[in-house]
Amino acid sequence: MNSAVSYQPKKKPLLPRMKKYAGFYFMFIPVLAFLIIFHYLPMFGIYFSFTKYNIIKAPVWVGLKNFERLFAMPNFWQAFSNTIELSVIKLVLSTGMSVILSLLLNEMNNIYGKKLAQTIIYLPHFMSWVVTASVFQLILSPTTQGLVNSILMQLGIVDKGIYFLGNSATWEGAYYVINIWHDTGWGTIIFMATLTGIDPGIYEAASIDGAGRWKKMWYITMPSLANTIITVLILNLAKIMNLFESVFVLQNDAVMDVSQVLQTYVYYQTFNSGGIPDYGYTTAIGLFRSLVGMTLMLICNYASKKVRGRGIV
Repeated sequence: MNSAVSYQPKKKPLLPRMKKYAGFYFMFIPVLAFLIIFHYLPMFGIYFSFTKYNIIKAPVWVGLKNFERLFAMPNFWQAFSNTIELSVIKLVLSTGMSVILSLLLNEMNNIYGKKLAQTIIYLPHFMSWVVTASVFQLILSPTTQGLVNSILMQLGIVDKGIYFLGNSATWEGAYYVINIWHDTGWGTIIFMATLTGIDPGIYEAASIDGAGRWKKMWYITMPSLANTIITVLILNLAKIMNLFESVFVLQNDAVMDVSQVLQTYVYYQTFNSGGIPDYGYTTAIGLFRSLVGMTLMLICNYASKKVRGRGIV
């Protein structure tokens, strides 16, 4: 009897293989050095979150006292809730607007008009948040020089200018609008890439069956986008604790109750504390934020396995 024998090629030793691909390893060295210096070595700074440390004196071990102080501060919990609220609502609104614009762009037949619209929508993404904040400070100015207030006054909707970025009741709405304007273009690129991968034959078959534009969008386009939408939401949900720049450049003393987030809280505790900052306390805040972020990442990874059949890490 002839028995089938599976053939498995013998692997070469490690050193000859490394010598063969030495160029690739050499190119990887700067990346490896960057990861070690800026991602792994700072992890040893976790030690300072259990100490009282103000640079002038050597760190003094205090155990969990920094965390006890942290959890007893009402401003901290307000910053924590603001971080969750602003991040989640901004994520949902930006993703939703990106999907809507992608669907509208996908329905455009004029290729030149579509490219022009894509370019206009995507341009704000290249603007820094400092420039974006300056532009909208002028647009939303409470004086007659502000574009929005000028229009509202001419229409007779308001008698005097509204300070959108200096009023707690209007700051959040203005913040969401600015973020949609700034970030939506990036999202449309992701969704447009998915839409271009849909087989045109499916649309042709639907047309033969008598399906109109709305039915094609609802029964073909949206199901094709569903997996991408869920993936984008899951990936971005894991980063909601990193909110800083977009809030920092738009906040002021009048709206701290709604605009203070964890990252800005750490900034003010470090640089505007009115004395020598306690780096042990601010490191404890950073450690707590990292633990929450890690928890969200694990939840997102679990959700990704349930939805897509594979994790994100």
